[in-house]
Amino acid sequence: MNFKKVAKMLLSCVMAGALFAGCGGEQVADKPSKNFSGDAVRLGMITPLNSTEKIMEDILVKFEEKADIKASEKVPHSVPKFFDSLQLMQMGIESGNIDAISLYNSVAAYVVTTNDKFEIVPNPALNKISYSFCFAVRKNDAQLKTDLDKIVDDMKADGSLDKLINDYIIGVDANNIPKVEIPKIDGAETLKVGITGDLPPLDLILPDNSPAGFNTAMLAEVSKRLNKNIEIVQIESGSRATALNSKLIDVVFWAIVPFGNDDIPANIDKPEGVELSAPYFKDNVAQIKLKK
Repeated sequence: MNFKKVAKMLLSCVMAGALFAGCGGEQVADKPSKNFSGDAVRLGMITPLNSTEKIMEDILVKFEEKADIKASEKVPHSVPKFFDSLQLMQMGIESGNIDAISLYNSVAAYVVTTNDKFEIVPNPALNKISYSFCFAVRKNDAQLKTDLDKIVDDMKADGSLDKLINDYIIGVDANNIPKVEIPKIDGAETLKVGITGDLPPLDLILPDNSPAGFNTAMLAEVSKRLNKNIEIVQIESGSRATALNSKLIDVVFWAIVPFGNDDIPANIDKPEGVELSAPYFKDNVAQIKLKK
């Protein structure tokens, strides 16, 4: 298994080229009018490719108002603030620039377990948002997408996917996430796979550059089942599409709102020229904040 890190300069490319595509330009958020406490929460979020903070605020307002919230469950209105990594969001909340962080439920659970400064924030509206985890490939790599779809289907059928979910997410010790050994196959073709490495227990690169976590465990299965070597390339979240379309990597992990969701556009974080595999994991959204 090879490992390397992509320079942060990619981030400026993706921000300049893809941030405003696909959502119809600037919009002004509606004012919340139902079951809100009157307070606004500055909510840190990983930067989506096809949105702005104003567009996302409009989406969240509509989602929150449409959610089935009892009159007694007054919740604050969420005002999104975009960041490019979990580390930057944690710095933002500790400096007071944001009030809470929106994460996948599994990542939020990891953070509060390993850092007693944080706690989960119940939100009966936003906690209903779920994301599907997929592999992303270039649109012209149709055979690779077909191969990855088959791997996902086979792993669902033979129980190995459920086992990985249990071993690396449900039953994992957050303080001791196991390293992942990715096979080395002499003479085999190499796939370069991009991961952020800072979303444990999903993506994790340990201080000694060893891969760990659920997604890298998936890569070990991909390597064995495709009979290909895997080279891990650590990239920032905002650089994923640029790295893929510029052929610095061949595959990247992607999380997207399930297609057909009427409340959140399915293309809000799906770049042009990219195809997504069958989803292999779903996770809801959770928020964390500093304990008082």
